[in-house]
Amino acid sequence: MTAFANDPGRETTSTIGAASPLLMRDRLGLRFWIPATWIAMVVVLAVTANLLPLRSPIETDFTAISSWPDRTYWFGTDQLGRDILSRAIFGARISLTVGLLAPALGLGIGMLLGMAAGYFRGRVEAVIVAAMDAVMAFPGILVVLAVTAYVGASVSLLVLLLGVLTVPAFMRVARANTLVFAQHGFVLAARAMGATHWRVLSLEILPNVAIPMLIYALLVVSRIIVVEGVLSFLGLSLPAPRPTWGNMIADGQVDLATLPYISFIPAALMFLTVLSINLIGERLRARTDLRGSVL
Repeated sequence: MTAFANDPGRETTSTIGAASPLLMRDRLGLRFWIPATWIAMVVVLAVTANLLPLRSPIETDFTAISSWPDRTYWFGTDQLGRDILSRAIFGARISLTVGLLAPALGLGIGMLLGMAAGYFRGRVEAVIVAAMDAVMAFPGILVVLAVTAYVGASVSLLVLLLGVLTVPAFMRVARANTLVFAQHGFVLAARAMGATHWRVLSLEILPNVAIPMLIYALLVVSRIIVVEGVLSFLGLSLPAPRPTWGNMIADGQVDLATLPYISFIPAALMFLTVLSINLIGERLRARTDLRGSVL
């Protein structure tokens, strides 16, 4: 970070801001833009699904049961004559909703706890770390399976459960980064000049911690999408007939030998989406490593 001005009330410029021109000049490359284009397309299709000329994802066409992909049904139909293209697009809504909101919940809570633990240290750190260790002691997937099987699955419940289970990981990342930045000269100078803890945390540490946290959140998003798919495959996500990629894969497993496209198409969509998110996160992580050289 640049040196502080003599006026303690004046905001300073972070290293992130200083490094941004370098990043703007450096091209991200096809390894970023190709997966980013895929993710953008999936998001747009999922958001605008009701506006597209698609059949209802639960509408049955008894004249086209188990129909292979053709001009009428681009992705074919399943054993009940439902349009797989329509079901795949509407099913993306569930995967993206859970995959984005659950990490967002974990990110918000975990970042606050991690920054508090890394900045204040002492008893605050001990209590927070112990609480997170207790959460991590529970087998996460078994907790989700047990709760959804007993209470019944819903989008809000999945977001809450999966979000809470990601808090310890986010807390550890935030705490590790806060421990590093809390010892930097610009933070020590701000504290010596009388800046409050809130000001130091919000204006000095948060901008530097936010970038690695957001990049880590992308990796968590891809994992949550897979977890939601597993729960759907096991019948513990949203109940039928609402489509999800996971229950679409499960629907086709009985006829996998004769009608492989029923399972392979949603599996391929999930694979490409998760792979794209991971590639984007990896590319951005490499860029932050470049930025770290000017901190």
